[in-house]
Amino acid sequence: MNKKLLLALQNRNKSRLTELRGLVENPETRAEDLTAIQDEIATITEELQNVADELAALEDDATDTGDGSDSSDPVNDDTARDGEPGEGEPTDENRSATPEERAAVLGAIGSALSTRNAKSTKTREKEIRSAFANFVVGNISESEARSLGIETGNGSVTVPEVIASEVIAYAQEENLLRKYGTVVRTKGDVKYPVLVKKATANISKKERGKTDEIPETEIEFDQILLDPAEFDALATVTKKLLAMSGAPIENIVIDELKKAYVRKETNYMFNGNDSGNENPGALAKKSVAFSPSVAVDLKAADAGQKMYDALIEMKNTPVTEVMKKGRWIINRAALTLVEKMKTTDGFPLLRPMTQAEGGIGNTLVGYPMEFTDSADNTTSSDVPVLYFGDFSSFHIQDVIGAMTMQKLVEKYSGTNRVGFQIYNLLDGQLIYSPFEPTVYRYELSASTGGAA
Repeated sequence: MNKKLLLALQNRNKSRLTELRGLVENPETRAEDLTAIQDEIATITEELQNVADELAALEDDATDTGDGSDSSDPVNDDTARDGEPGEGEPTDENRSATPEERAAVLGAIGSALSTRNAKSTKTREKEIRSAFANFVVGNISESEARSLGIETGNGSVTVPEVIASEVIAYAQEENLLRKYGTVVRTKGDVKYPVLVKKATANISKKERGKTDEIPETEIEFDQILLDPAEFDALATVTKKLLAMSGAPIENIVIDELKKAYVRKETNYMFNGNDSGNENPGALAKKSVAFSPSVAVDLKAADAGQKMYDALIEMKNTPVTEVMKKGRWIINRAALTLVEKMKTTDGFPLLRPMTQAEGGIGNTLVGYPMEFTDSADNTTSSDVPVLYFGDFSSFHIQDVIGAMTMQKLVEKYSGTNRVGFQIYNLLDGQLIYSPFEPTVYRYELSASTGGAA
């Protein structure tokens, strides 16, 4: 039996259990009817377990094409039950069911539904991912998708949590601000209180008298409102590719949408320069510009030593609390620059192959370093750009349940393509107290290497 028929059978049995629950809860249902209902529940339970086993086998069988060979339709099967249990003329022997009998039957229904869901989390996630992907590319109907927990409506489909988590996990790999920033999941706007005046503590060597009260310590806060913006990304696939049965098209579509969405999200957080959708809290805009006390001339003979001195000066600029959590994020041009440079005594600026948590990493003047092309200057990728600080102060707001996907058929029909659009609500800003900047930015000019 193929997967489509199995899902239909599973859905029918679930609906039947719901009907039986209503019969059991009806006070007019007789005791002899409950006996018939229990027998039917036992049959349904066995069917559901068999269906669950077959679905799991289909998911785990990598060589199965999913076409199936069983042409029977369980929904229209002539052997399907026609009447309600216990129908017939009442007799003197009929009696009302006791509460204990009803509770026992309701427990059997709950057990049957539990049996239906008795799958590992991994198996259920695989089913949901497969159902979502197949619905997006049109392999299963909307009703079949809903029976598997996929929410649809108005021409779009809500991205299941397992897929949304997959997109976010990919974003964390590509977007370092997601990796090291502070992520908050909300159902709406969130205000973050930001310290704008340091609190002053008191000290007294003498015991306080009755009139010697503790002076009030003032702490003022400003509120930065994270305002989620609309994010959407579009990927197109040719109809020819969709028609190819040998390629996992549904996985290709999801992967391409992940890449398109993450590129847009990353640029918004790092640069925030999309026309009409600027982000004032983007890393490039909100980080504090750093300028060394002695300008670095990359053409000079002592450029390596001067660069080393500038980096030492930069990493010592933040307050102690920030410095302890500090790390570097640089672009590829800066990586190339520091990899080539050495101090006058032959000390390399970048220390590779240093053991780090989770694997091998690099350190730059004693602090962990990672590079990304997202840190590039918006006008030229050849300009070295270096960020240093505590990136946990970059706050990211994810709106729960906001990620949706839509299939666009007519819009690209003239070129024999189908569009797939992903949509989400998100905001990300660098937030810190004016007294304690958390991230500094050092950009060298393309000509001499001085601060841009």
